[in-house]
Amino acid sequence: MSIYNFTVLDRNNNEVSLEDFKGKVLLIVNTATECGFTPQYEYLQELYTKYNEKGLVILDFPCNQFGNQAPGSAEEIYEFCTSRFGVTFPQMAKIEVNGENASEVYKFLTSNTKFGGFDMNHKLGPVLDEIYLKEDPEYFNKPSIKWNFTKFLFDREGNLIKRFEPTAEKEEVDEAISKLL
Repeated sequence: MSIYNFTVLDRNNNEVSLEDFKGKVLLIVNTATECGFTPQYEYLQELYTKYNEKGLVILDFPCNQFGNQAPGSAEEIYEFCTSRFGVTFPQMAKIEVNGENASEVYKFLTSNTKFGGFDMNHKLGPVLDEIYLKEDPEYFNKPSIKWNFTKFLFDREGNLIKRFEPTAEKEEVDEAISKLL
């Protein structure tokens, strides 16, 4: 099974085969518009602008599973992202990333990676750690998506290279992408 075996829906509910991205470096991100990490849209757009012509594609999957932080319609989310952050990378239909109704792509992603831990130097790292420790003291050992803006990086051959938790520094993401281009 490969990432290229999946078909997803874009924000207009058109089917998109991930096979269309063979030969590209792919960054898949679950996002939200009302989250403490929402400003990451800015640096995601910076990455896309910097590296798109060299072969980077970012796929944005809005998700409302974490604190109902992506409440709008596809059109409202798109308008927010384009007007506030100038986003030009492809936006997919809103999905779930965990549980019974999780997207098949995200089932694949979580079955092939482990949770990497929150960066405790990030201002939201200790907050998220505390939330999860209260819910499940063993959360660290489970591969589920923990929050919005978890990122998955694939090389040009479709190999899953790295999972970045939402607290990962943008420089770390940039460096990993640049090595693949």
